[in-house]
Parts: sequence; structure tokens; C-alpha cells
Amino acid sequence: MVVEEEEEEEKEKKKEEKEAMSKGDEIEERSMQIIEEEVGSAKYNYASDEWIVVRRIIHATADFDYARSNIDSIVFSRNAIASALSAIGRRCSIVCDTDIIPAALNKSALKTLGLECISRISDQSVIEEARRSNRTRAEVAMRVMRDHISNGIVAIGNAPTALYELVRMVRDDGLKPMLVIALPVGFVSAVESKIMMMNVADEHGVEYISNRGRKGGSTVVAAILNALFKLYMQRR
Repeated sequence: MVVEEEEEEEKEKKKEEKEAMSKGDEIEERSMQIIEEEVGSAKYNYASDEWIVVRRIIHATADFDYARSNIDSIVFSRNAIASALSAIGRRCSIVCDTDIIPAALNKSALKTLGLECISRISDQSVIEEARRSNRTRAEVAMRVMRDHISNGIVAIGNAPTALYELVRMVRDDGLKPMLVIALPVGFVSAVESKIMMMNVADEHGVEYISNRGRKGGSTVVAAILNALFKLYMQRR
């Protein structure tokens, strides 16, 4: 009798979870429809796969500037999507400048795809080295993670100093990630670091997703990654 009751409770729980997921899917679908209705012709500035990524960013931020602004619109290098999907297929490492990015990623997708997401910003050794060397933790953390950068995806949504260090490693040390998602946010060096990254990436054949304005952030970077995960899984 007890076993039967437990089985019934388990069935009811699964039913509730399915209904909740269905409602969530309906809300998301309606949100995407609203974005499509309101964005206007701006979506035609992007290839179809690129638009899927940009639409996910707008969904996460409710900010149409990522598609319509002259400076904050998302910029894709020529083969950014293809290179990202190739990296995911190889079970690449994802190197992040903050702990917020891994926390915002789809855990089920990470597990299914066998991807490792790395952030060292909170490591005690990084904190101590940053203090000793008078550098930012983001800069030190990027150096610590250097062995995971080549053939990986680098996701930067907070610290321009992390992006500057990545640029240095690409330019001077020959590191070559499969994709750089470069969207540090803010008023000090955010724009300058993005412009430098795009120039150096173009020179060294590194693919990227970025913009030329102050906007960005870890939420935007996570939205890009989640969109790329979904694209890959739809095509397997």
C-alpha cells in the first residue's frame, strides 16, 4: 500500500513538472513572437542563425538596442557561429571571467553536451596573486586559465581587464580560441577593449561575438551561450 502511494505521488509530481514546463514554454514562445513583431527590419541585418542568438539576448534583457543601435548592436565575425558549433561538438572548455556566467547557463545542456565551464575569479590563489602583483583578479584569473583557451570558447561579460589580457595572449603568445564572446559592460575601458579585441582577432583569425558600445554583461554572455547550445542540439 505504501509503495503504491509513493508511486502515485511520484506520478503526480512528474505531471505537475510537465505542466509547469509546458506553461514556461508557452510564455517563452509568446515572448519570442513579441520580439519578432517589435524588432522591425533590424533582424534582417543578421543571418538566420545570428538572429536566433540576438533574439535570445533581447529575450534575456528586454533591450532592442542589441539589434537596433549603431554601437550596441551585436557584431558577429564572419564564421563565429560555425566556429562556436564546431567547438561545442569537440566538447570544448568554456573560459569565463565571472562566476555569474556559469551560474546562468543551462545545466542540462552543459551535461548533455559534455562541456566544462571554468571560472577562477574566486579562487583564493587568484585573489592573493592579484593583491601581490597589483593586478585585477579578472586579469590574473585569465592567465591562470590560459591552458583552456586555445580551441575553447572564452566568455567575458564583466571585466575589460580580462579582455585586455586575452588580447595580449592571442597577439603575443599565439593562443587561438575557437570563439571569443566579448561583452564587458561599463564606462571605463569596455568600449576600448572590445575594439582592440576585434582588431587583433581579425588579424589573427579568431572568431568573435561582441559589440562596439558600453552595453553587455554576464547575463548577455550567458544568453549567447545558451542560444548556441540550443542551436547545436537542434542540429545533431
